[in-house]
Amino acid sequence: MFKRDKAKKRAAQGINAYVLIFSLIVISAILTYFVPAGQFDKVEKDGREILVADSFQFVDNTPVGFLDIFTSIHAGMVNGAGTIFFVLIIGGVFGIMNATGALDTFVVTFAEKMKRKEKLMIPVFVLFFAICGATMGMSDEVAVYVALIVPLTIALGFDAVTGFAIVVMGAWMGFTAGFLNPFSTAVAQGIAELPTFSGMGLRIVVFIIFVLMASFFIYRHASKVQKNPELGIYGKFGQFSPKDKDKTLKMTLRHKLVLTVFMLNFVVLILGVKLYEWFIPELAGLFLLTGIIMGIVGGLIPSEIANSFVKGASELLGGALIIGLAQAVLVIFQSGGLLDTILHYMSNMLSGVPSALTAVAMMFIQMVINFLIPSQSGQAALTMPIMAPLADLVNVTRQTAVLAFQLGDGIAALLFPTNGALIAALAVAGIQWNKWVRWYMPFFIAQVIVSIIILIVAHAMNYGPF
Repeated sequence: MFKRDKAKKRAAQGINAYVLIFSLIVISAILTYFVPAGQFDKVEKDGREILVADSFQFVDNTPVGFLDIFTSIHAGMVNGAGTIFFVLIIGGVFGIMNATGALDTFVVTFAEKMKRKEKLMIPVFVLFFAICGATMGMSDEVAVYVALIVPLTIALGFDAVTGFAIVVMGAWMGFTAGFLNPFSTAVAQGIAELPTFSGMGLRIVVFIIFVLMASFFIYRHASKVQKNPELGIYGKFGQFSPKDKDKTLKMTLRHKLVLTVFMLNFVVLILGVKLYEWFIPELAGLFLLTGIIMGIVGGLIPSEIANSFVKGASELLGGALIIGLAQAVLVIFQSGGLLDTILHYMSNMLSGVPSALTAVAMMFIQMVINFLIPSQSGQAALTMPIMAPLADLVNVTRQTAVLAFQLGDGIAALLFPTNGALIAALAVAGIQWNKWVRWYMPFFIAQVIVSIIILIVAHAMNYGPF
């Protein structure tokens, strides 16, 4: 009986993300002894490193040694430092915001106002985040919004997965459709020598389909949780409702000032991204400045601001470390010379696929590559130089090849632990990666089926201009 209870406890704990990713690191190192190394010639174009098609050649293997397995983790931490510290700063800023009491007060106040119409927020917020993903490429920033939306959805009688999915699925549905996405669509089309943002009509159709699918899927789950709270996944926030909160909480002037500063932060963020091409360092600096200002207007003294920042950052340390571990897998593939070999063999696989299904095969290849290269623009720079000329050879339009890249990259991104933005957002919500994957898998399968249909239609209509 005792052994059975112990086994149940272990099963309930799920797969430890650190153990999972370390296992992937070890497997990757072992592969460097058996998989032949290779490389493509590379050229610089517009500041990007581009692979030269038909230039692949095998080279001497550079297997990863036992000690290298462990040093790769340090290298992965260094490579992922920008995202890691961005996550820690976000955690610190929300620690300051929590210390002012503004977030709790907002959650309780908003929950009271949304009584009997709380489900309306699901499609509205999904559409909002999808527009952000489709127009300004929101992906790395999702952890920020998860910290705000998850407590709100729990207070409204839903669970952490509901809030997490609203933000993350919403942003990635828009990112995947990407009718005005500067990080994936524009980069991929530029490499394929297509007019920037051409073919927008079909991408808008894809956007509408994916947003409707995501809204329905999340809405159905939220309805089940509302009827039976035991079905929910509550992450680190735990299960509570507005009645569990202190009803004496009132929105003071200081609270309103803190929330106003917080919202102005996003106005500046959008302007900075669109007008000045801000990226992680600038966004991290902006959030740090916002946190300090929120602490001041919230009535905190300097030592309270500092202590709150450290406390908030410490809560996200585990998720931040996972980002570095995930990067270690990529370090081993690159140092072992396997990355180009994998790209070479995958491109060769397409030569035997019927023309009507070639674009579908491209999508599945991009899904696999997404595990190795979670960066959308980085993935485009590495694979589109191969996929674009390959599309010409197998009678697929380059526009269809770009769409296959977007779909394969986007719909797989929410599954793999090498996606630092996903892992960071899960850490913010306190949701285990394996629990998220189990919940998300039915939607992933449905999205794959719909994407296959979209690509077949795109091929049939000779999706262009070329």
